[in-house]
Amino acid sequence: MENIRNFCIIAHIDHGKSTLADRLLEYTKTVTGRDMHDQVLDSMDLEQERGITIKSHAIQMDYEHEGVPYKLNLIDTPGHVDFSYEVSRSIAACEGALLIIDATQGIQAQTISNLYLAIDHDLEIIPVLNKMDLPNAMPEVVEDQIIDLIGCDREDIIRASGKTGEGIEEILDAILNKIPAPKGDPNAPLQALIFDSVFNSFRGIIAYFKILNGEIRKKDLVKFVATGKQYDADEVGVLKLGLHPRDVLGPGAVGYIISGIKTAKEVKVGDTITHVKNPGLAIEGFEEVKPMVFAGVYPIDAEDYEDLRAAMDKLQLNDASLTFEPESSAALGFGFRCGFLGLLHMEIIQERLEREFDMNVITTVPNVSYKIYMTDGTEQIVYNPSGMPVSTTIDEIDEPYIRANIITASEFIGPIMRLCLDKRGEMVSQNYLTAERAELIFNMPLGEIVFDFYDKLKSISKGYASFDYHISGYKPAKLVRLDILLNGEMVDALSTLIHFDNAYNFGRRMCEKLKELIPRQQFDIAIQAAIGAKIIARETIKAVRKDVTAKCYGGDITRKRKLLEKQKKGKKRMKQIGNVEVPQKAFLAVLKLD
Repeated sequence: MENIRNFCIIAHIDHGKSTLADRLLEYTKTVTGRDMHDQVLDSMDLEQERGITIKSHAIQMDYEHEGVPYKLNLIDTPGHVDFSYEVSRSIAACEGALLIIDATQGIQAQTISNLYLAIDHDLEIIPVLNKMDLPNAMPEVVEDQIIDLIGCDREDIIRASGKTGEGIEEILDAILNKIPAPKGDPNAPLQALIFDSVFNSFRGIIAYFKILNGEIRKKDLVKFVATGKQYDADEVGVLKLGLHPRDVLGPGAVGYIISGIKTAKEVKVGDTITHVKNPGLAIEGFEEVKPMVFAGVYPIDAEDYEDLRAAMDKLQLNDASLTFEPESSAALGFGFRCGFLGLLHMEIIQERLEREFDMNVITTVPNVSYKIYMTDGTEQIVYNPSGMPVSTTIDEIDEPYIRANIITASEFIGPIMRLCLDKRGEMVSQNYLTAERAELIFNMPLGEIVFDFYDKLKSISKGYASFDYHISGYKPAKLVRLDILLNGEMVDALSTLIHFDNAYNFGRRMCEKLKELIPRQQFDIAIQAAIGAKIIARETIKAVRKDVTAKCYGGDITRKRKLLEKQKKGKKRMKQIGNVEVPQKAFLAVLKLD
């Protein structure tokens, strides 16, 4: 155990975590030759294409220092705020963290938020200044920021470059000297914390764990505490680029277990593995994840509903922050109400359903959860606008608020403040970290930032602002339900709960957008936005018409009128029985109403 080190890499998005992890793997000769490529740990196609880390990736490195062999367990984590649950789980499996900061950009919002997560778990922090090879690096300025933030000495900060490999040896030395070895008793009852799991179609579910106390051997009879189920450990081992079986794993080890589990419900992230004969106590797992954004996910073909359920189960194994429950919609049939941590998370899940499971799905307009206090004194939580009670029975509606932390260059403060105030934000504080960089803190309604806040923030700050948030509670709000009607029929999947002041504007823009996207039929289609019984906006899609008077050459006007009346009757009859299909593009366009 003295020679084991468990650490993770935390940083803001795009500060070079995965590239630095590549250099560590190369230096310790864990990955060589043809296995080596950029971002070797980002194994998903999506991660490679977008250049972001979506999943935490654990890998063991063997490293010899002054003749002593060490085992280093590294977990590379995502940097985006939508995947912070992955980071919190990785941190729980470690004793130390490399805090990576980009020498060209300095400290960003997510750097601070991930750092606090690590400090809460009493991890040893090693600050690393990355991208030192770039000509616009500002090492002195950024070092001052780091010293202000974590109170370390200037000598403690390691200057490195993930591209050239500079500073890698110093990082490894710091890991060995500063990060404590894991503590644990090999003779105590087994306690192992599950921090991740994946589904393998040949071998069932593979659970990744970290052992706190005791030992686990191949063929042991083990029990998962939360579910109470018992299994044989068919195979245990360590994670390198693939799975490497071992006969026994002791305290401090990070490894995997395969026990032929087929159903996803039986493995919970945060559960404890222990022996059946000599059981240990359950370890405190992770706090329950709180979804921020809710959206309906429906199969395009209603017969695929069961396949979609199976796909969601497998995805939830791999991404514990996804929550879902069945629901049905008049427009879209049967589907699931899913909870996501943010819009990027929602987009990634939709992409993964399409790529990994071949599911074609429609996603409805995302919204957040509201607390509704009724006139009879009861309260209920509503995730879906169509599930809202009648307005006469509602006393007040409370919406979730967030505390937003924005770090930006001082030249963009004006436009960013205007954006936040437009989104009904309230300024809490503003302080300058350096002469050029300021931190703005706002209280804002979560419902306002769900749609396009992050995109707008990036565009007005030319990509230089960073954004991080956490839920701060609920506050009363003047909200109304906005419905979209097609030919007088309500489309429940397009309903939204929106602030009264924005409703008219939003309804009008929605009608205009739908007019562009819904194909013309052989009869007029009325698109209306309504609050309760009051119509606030209307657009009409004109019918596609055949020129029935083309064959009349001259003659009396009554001949033409007779033909037009006949056509009019046909259109009227068609309108009574015709229905309008809303294309998937229309649901997506509502999200991008700019």
